[in-house]
Amino acid sequence: MSELPDVVELLKEAVAAGASDVHLCAGLPPSIRMKGAILPFHERVLTRQECREVILSILTEAQRARLERELELDFGLQVAGVGRFRGNAHFSRGALEAALRFIPEEIPSLDQLGHRPSITQLCELTRGLVLVTGMTGSGKTTTLAAMLRRISETRDGVIVTIEDPIEFYFKSNRSIIKQREIGTDTISFPEALRHVLRQDPDVIMIGELRDQETLRAALTAAETGHLVLATLHTNDAPQALDRIVDFFPGDEQEQVTGQLANALAGIVAQRLVPSEDGLGRVMVSEFLANNSAVKGCIRDHRFEQIVGLMEIGRKDGMHTFDDVLEELYLGRRISKEEAVAGARDPSRMEALLRTPIPKGK
Repeated sequence: MSELPDVVELLKEAVAAGASDVHLCAGLPPSIRMKGAILPFHERVLTRQECREVILSILTEAQRARLERELELDFGLQVAGVGRFRGNAHFSRGALEAALRFIPEEIPSLDQLGHRPSITQLCELTRGLVLVTGMTGSGKTTTLAAMLRRISETRDGVIVTIEDPIEFYFKSNRSIIKQREIGTDTISFPEALRHVLRQDPDVIMIGELRDQETLRAALTAAETGHLVLATLHTNDAPQALDRIVDFFPGDEQEQVTGQLANALAGIVAQRLVPSEDGLGRVMVSEFLANNSAVKGCIRDHRFEQIVGLMEIGRKDGMHTFDDVLEELYLGRRISKEEAVAGARDPSRMEALLRTPIPKGK
């Protein structure tokens, strides 16, 4: 039987191999996610006790106590010479297991991520709510980090982040950046947001909108002259609006849609699809800007019209997933099959399949 893996060495080797995530599960060998696929990465099949020991070895005493009390733990792990990992320890059928995601030390620019200029322009705003949405693993946190990097490099002010856990470490450039971690620097998102306005912030970054109280505080901060950046787990921009309203009971939804119409600056939705060369993944995004037509739809809860407004809103920098999929296909960055599979309007993409890519593309 092979030796029990040293978790730090395992993480180093996984990053060197190009993995984005490492999974430690009882009854399985340590595994990695690479280019979207899950692959075994060690010969040793971990028993329940071994898996527990490996995971506890990278937690502090305080983190262990919190895990025992809450049965779930989000945590950060710094590995010398490699970088930072965002970890989640949890139980599955009574066994302690974990997933760890690699967070590169260098924060990419919005251009490097593949965002259009309209997303960079969001960083010039001084007030309003900006949401970055997508499913787990779609790069939401990286986009937020790139936006904060841009803001800190281009304006004077105070940026306060509230994260669970802290992922990217920021350097204060023109702006002062204060990073606050749930469980270490503050008790919870709602508690941190109750006090954040007394910390003289110009920009507030909320790692995730998880509940009604956090969302209410984010809307209030955006309405009172602050730029608020946050993530939300939804597939696209229209679903983000639905999700926000659904956080609240029916008798409060009219008030919330009014607040949202006033406070929202824009929604960036994104996902990652395999590149045509099979060597990585490419970001596909859509952007909803809150112009006067969108405000009206939000107030009247006409979310089914949002996609149409994005399609005709190019002068405001808006674009849809289908716009970007077509562009990526014509640029030979993704395959025809991926363009169709990811399309909101597959029939339009099917027509594209029958159109040869112009020479020189």
